[in-house]
Amino acid sequence: MASTIPTVLLASAILVAAATYFRHDTRSSGGSVTAGTHLHFYMHDQYTGENPTAALIMQGRPPLSNSNATTTGSSDDDDPRRFGDIAVMNNALTEGPERGSARVGTAQGFTVRVAERGSVNALSMHLVMEAGEHAGISLVVSGRVDTDLAVRESVIVGGTGRFRAARGYALSRSYDYDLAKGGVVEVDVYLY
Repeated sequence: MASTIPTVLLASAILVAAATYFRHDTRSSGGSVTAGTHLHFYMHDQYTGENPTAALIMQGRPPLSNSNATTTGSSDDDDPRRFGDIAVMNNALTEGPERGSARVGTAQGFTVRVAERGSVNALSMHLVMEAGEHAGISLVVSGRVDTDLAVRESVIVGGTGRFRAARGYALSRSYDYDLAKGGVVEVDVYLY
C-alpha cells in the first residue's frame, strides 16, 4: 500500500504535465485559429518601370568563373543577379494576376542571393493582409527560394492577430516573370 501511493502520485503528476504540455488554450494565443487555412493570391514584383516595388540595394560580386557555360551558350555572366545581391520589396498582393485586380495586401521584406551558381535566395518576408476577413493581420515567411524551380516552398514561421504563432508553408510559382524586370508570382499559403 505504501508503494502504491507514490506510484499514483507520480502517474498523476505525469498526466498533469502532459495535459498542460499538449493543451491548446485559445485564450493564451489571442484566439488564433489557423488550422486548415488556405490563402491564394498573386504578388506583383517590379524592378523596373515608373513605380518599382522592388529594388536591388546591394549588388553582389560577379561569378568566380565562366565554368557553368552550357551547350546553348548561356552562362552565369548572362544572369542579372549575382552572389551577395540584396533586394528589398514592397509588392502588391492581389486576388488575380492582372494589374487591376483587387488588392488584398502587401509583401514586405528582403532577399539575399546566397548561391554561387543558380538563383537561390534567402528570403525574409511579411505578408500583410489589407482586405477581407484577414485585414490587419500578417504572416511571416522565411526560407531558401530557388527561382530556377517551377514551384518554390517557403516556411510560415509566425504571424499576428488570428495568425499569431502560425505554422505552415507557402508555395510560389512564376506566373509571368522575368528575373531582370520582375513580374507576377502566384502564391498559395497553407496553415496547419
